[in-house]
Amino acid sequence: MVIDPYLIGRFVGAAIVLVGAFYDLTGSIGMLRFPNFFTRLHAATVGAIGGSVLPMLGVSIYAASEPALGEYRWFMAGASAIAALIILIVAPAGTHVLARAAYRSGTAPKEPCTYDAGEEGDER
Repeated sequence: MVIDPYLIGRFVGAAIVLVGAFYDLTGSIGMLRFPNFFTRLHAATVGAIGGSVLPMLGVSIYAASEPALGEYRWFMAGASAIAALIILIVAPAGTHVLARAAYRSGTAPKEPCTYDAGEEGDER
């Protein structure tokens, strides 16, 4: 029995897309359930990175293993992998900037926080 390597690539790509859908679901539940801005921001980042980077990598693997796309499969796989890499770099930096601005301006409440390391050495 011969296993088609294209079939394995399609299966792995689809599985990674489903894992990304799980990250989207948990991120959206966290946005609804978490108590304050900072923890909701964490849930949004999980949804943004896990929910967009993983499906894009899955689509990249799936497209690379789809012979029906012809030579355009490499363009689709490459574009999706590059977009995933850009999101992987930019999303955490943007989240950090939002959290720091909200913390320094004092607009976001910090009620459930028991220890605040930012108050020890405020380097404004």
